[in-house]
Amino acid sequence: MERKGRHFFTSESVTEGHPDKVCDQISDAVLDAVLKEDPMGRVACETFVTRGMVIVGGEITTKSYIDIDELARKVIREIGYDHPKYGFDATSCAVLNAIGRQSPDIAQGVDTGGAGDQGLMFGYACRETPELMPLPIMLAHKLIRRLSMARRENILPYLGPDGKSQVTVEYLDGRPLRVDTVVLSTQHTENILDKTGKQITSKAKEEIINTVIRPVLGKRLLDDRTRFFVNPTGKFVVGGPASDTGVTGRKIIVDTYGGYAPHGGGAFSGKDPTKVDRSACYMARYIAKNVVAAGLAERCTVQLAYAIGVADPVGVYFDTHGTGICEESKIEAAVRKHFSLTPKGIIQTLKLRRPIYQKTAAYGHFGREDEGFEWEKTGLAESLKAEVLERSSSKIKRSTKSPLILA
Repeated sequence: MERKGRHFFTSESVTEGHPDKVCDQISDAVLDAVLKEDPMGRVACETFVTRGMVIVGGEITTKSYIDIDELARKVIREIGYDHPKYGFDATSCAVLNAIGRQSPDIAQGVDTGGAGDQGLMFGYACRETPELMPLPIMLAHKLIRRLSMARRENILPYLGPDGKSQVTVEYLDGRPLRVDTVVLSTQHTENILDKTGKQITSKAKEEIINTVIRPVLGKRLLDDRTRFFVNPTGKFVVGGPASDTGVTGRKIIVDTYGGYAPHGGGAFSGKDPTKVDRSACYMARYIAKNVVAAGLAERCTVQLAYAIGVADPVGVYFDTHGTGICEESKIEAAVRKHFSLTPKGIIQTLKLRRPIYQKTAAYGHFGREDEGFEWEKTGLAESLKAEVLERSSSKIKRSTKSPLILA
């Protein structure tokens, strides 16, 4: 059921230059390189970065050859770590290759079409935004995208690759009302520090607010009570791997729904689609989005669970949070008819053996209309709706509530 009264919810996002996201992008670039030459290749690639060093490890079974050193440096350079002034750069960092082959004990179950591991995966959709995503995480991602654009297009030339956003949205009776707080931390050069050398200037803060924050949030969501915190520690000169270690898969909340909905225990990046940690999460989102797009519910959570080496899910769970137009069992029955839930079926439906993954590794895996994001399409919404209406013998509930989507 929708929550009554007033409450606040917060989500965060990070830039492509955040140390953990550097690792995600390297791991997914390795996956893409394998799939480009060998669509049936098996990849479980993990990356670790720290000051001056990149370690790429994991298990890969493929017929192709990947130059890990060259590929890692290319990704780091494209992110923006291309100069020693950032404390970490593609030319001078060391790259260590520690990749082995997939265990034959795992392979014997996957080769026959079974899941690459056990686990539980969640998908979610709601009507808060046109993308059918929770509003806080979408705003956090959009802030980070604009921050990166301002850096890449030299609009704010003092920006560095590392950064974070955080958005707190105020809700009233389950509907997003306004943005209460925005936190934006961005790496920068020393030339915008004040005379103390401990704070960025008030001019720079205003430039960031007016160039990045206000254009994203607009007048509809901001008011005179909205609080802005720009680099709240004062300065952020040392960033990226020079200031903090990074590891693949540490930003699951950023990758999914910003904490607004449950998520599975497994990360996405660096894993080929036989790993249901990734592919089944994509399918769960695909199902939930089509359910909401069909008007069958205003909110929908889907859980899928698998056993290693077994093709069919061992558990399927639906929750429309009291917003469904009929019993959830009818929606689930329609979903089972129109969606294949085996690893092989998921891979075929969502076309997951293509090199599409590096671009998923920053700015979230969901709520995007980019090419290759098949799990964001809503082409089965009408078929689902027709199936549910046909199965419903009793009169279905018609929602009288106003739409959640904000203008």
